[in-house]
Amino acid sequence: MSLDRADVEKIAHLARLEVEPDDMAAIAAELSNILELVEQMNAVDTEGVAPMAHPLHMVQRLRADEVTETNRREAFQAIAPQTEAGLYLVPKVIE
Repeated sequence: MSLDRADVEKIAHLARLEVEPDDMAAIAAELSNILELVEQMNAVDTEGVAPMAHPLHMVQRLRADEVTETNRREAFQAIAPQTEAGLYLVPKVIE
């Protein structure tokens, strides 16, 4: 698919982009190349190919889910301006 100057102007208008008139030909060529690549990818037969989330068949090593810090809620709430039932009280901001 080949784009011309009018196509680039319309795309730029829809995307709310300002394109310099001197750059129109270069942008039209680049966009045409991108669309040709998409057409090539669409032409590939992918019947029977399972979709993958990642191209490598690797398992991510995960660290053990262990508690590394002690519960210091009482110490933190002791210096808070207002708390109630273990919660921080803050001023209402939405009316």
